[in-house]
Amino acid sequence: MGSKGRKAGTGAKKTANEPGVLIVARNRAAQRRWTVEETLEAGLVLTGTEVKAVREGKAQLGDSYATARAGEIFLMNLHIGPYHAAGPYAQHEPERPRKLLLKRGQIERLEGHLTRKGYSLIPLDVHFRDGWAKVKLALCHGKRVPDRREDIKKREADLEMERALKRG
Repeated sequence: MGSKGRKAGTGAKKTANEPGVLIVARNRAAQRRWTVEETLEAGLVLTGTEVKAVREGKAQLGDSYATARAGEIFLMNLHIGPYHAAGPYAQHEPERPRKLLLKRGQIERLEGHLTRKGYSLIPLDVHFRDGWAKVKLALCHGKRVPDRREDIKKREADLEMERALKRG
């Protein structure tokens, strides 16, 4: 099947709209908690056992976020479970900060946005594009409770209209 193919029993899923992209983990709560202003794709620096564990679908985004330190962007709190075939001595640390690969101009622009109050870099998904580990980042600001309620009302109204159209 090759190194880029999908193995049976893994957590990776192919997307229908982008060929060559294998999504490993998604942050479903991000759309509910944050207002996404802009998205970008960044490379992810991983060790050997981390890459193999991510290919098995052992990545969890949970409460992960990206932060700027010393002119670089790091992904924090990304949990990558252990790769059991490597044995107990060759394992990686599950929640270590992982460096993201971006161009200098992108990093400077993101640092400028992150200094403003209320803005955060939130990972939307971890995926493989043509065999390379990538993360889809979103520049976001938090939603307030009334905004969340409005989103729920709008979603329920849309569902009710769809149901009415199907009935009539």
